[in-house]
Amino acid sequence: MYRSIPVPEITDFAITNARILPIADAKGQRVEPIESGTIRVSNGTITSVESGTVTAADLPADTELIDAGQRWVLPGFIEAHGHLGVHEDGEGWSGDDTNEMTDPNGAGVRALDGIDPSEIGFKDALRGGVTSALIKPGSGNPIGGRTAFVKTWGRIVDEMLVTQDLSVKSALGENPKRVYGEKNVTPSTRMGTAKILRDAFVDAQNYLAKRAHAESEGTPFERDLVKETLADVLEGKLAFDQHCHRADDIATAIRLSEEFGYRLVINHGTEGHKIADYIADKGIDVILGPLMTSRSKVELRDRSLATAGALAKAGVRIALTTDHPVIPINFLIHEASLAVKEGLDPVVALEALTINPAAIFGLEDRLGSLAPGRDADLVIWSGDPLDLNSRADQVFVTGRKVYEFDAAAGTADVADPFGPTLISEP
Repeated sequence: MYRSIPVPEITDFAITNARILPIADAKGQRVEPIESGTIRVSNGTITSVESGTVTAADLPADTELIDAGQRWVLPGFIEAHGHLGVHEDGEGWSGDDTNEMTDPNGAGVRALDGIDPSEIGFKDALRGGVTSALIKPGSGNPIGGRTAFVKTWGRIVDEMLVTQDLSVKSALGENPKRVYGEKNVTPSTRMGTAKILRDAFVDAQNYLAKRAHAESEGTPFERDLVKETLADVLEGKLAFDQHCHRADDIATAIRLSEEFGYRLVINHGTEGHKIADYIADKGIDVILGPLMTSRSKVELRDRSLATAGALAKAGVRIALTTDHPVIPINFLIHEASLAVKEGLDPVVALEALTINPAAIFGLEDRLGSLAPGRDADLVIWSGDPLDLNSRADQVFVTGRKVYEFDAAAGTADVADPFGPTLISEP
């Protein structure tokens, strides 16, 4: 499936003779495709996107020319909710670091500390044209911990990191109720889960007041990592990524966010179609999915591929997710394709994989579009990505070509970030 190759250098290049879908312009506004155009990249950044083709004579001597042969070029996709590297696909117990379920309030936990860049899911991500992901710590706790946004290629997670200052993962519904109910401790009901969240935010409010008082008095103050994280949520520095499936759980998430004044992002939103107008009126974003999963628990019984279209038509900004490894991350594009089949506008479907997740978390100035100044995270597709027969032919992460499909061999070359390691015999 994958063949390791040496890591190429980051070089200046231009992709020409391409059907370009920039998705959005530098201001984040929707733009039309360019039927035959050129993208120029320098030092890992997109420098221009223009109509027309160029030749080598039009470029500086040290710039590589890539003829796309009228293939499609899009921004790299963004997985907006996944467990890449913290729940390693095919590794079982030893590779599952998703949930620290020893304390219902895990706000002090950070996904960054559990990510293994060698997980095969990172290669699968490239296979599916996914060049970045927001990795979240679990859904077994009412409060799971701080998320981490990373590029999907690299050797050390600190080098892959875009930022870990985006959001905190939280969960309502069946998961925390089941996990802690089995331990016969709070929360064992939906009411108990809401209480845990209220208690945590009241503690964070008190912490903020005490910290402000200490600063005004110039006196020492004892830091608390759990309360500091939630204080950042209350101050608007971090969003609250709320796992909720049922419509009543979505309503509870909204109620709590309004009670404490933090920015809520609905994750999963399985029954969002039932209250799509309510979510739209509240101006809340939804990271929807996974859409292809089975009805593995009661709160998924009304899962529908039509939910994406219903939410978008109501005016809700959506992103899509595989919840990797629940669904393989390379199937992210297929989630979009199936949603289109059930009523989602194809343009919105691609936005839900690119500019929407970037904008939801304030990263649209770097990711989610092919606009000058953006990271050169881009993918050359064999055709329309929403077509099941299309595949990612070449993938660039920050201007470095890290993936190329070899059609003749039926395999893919992936730049090995670890490289060959020589181990001397004893």
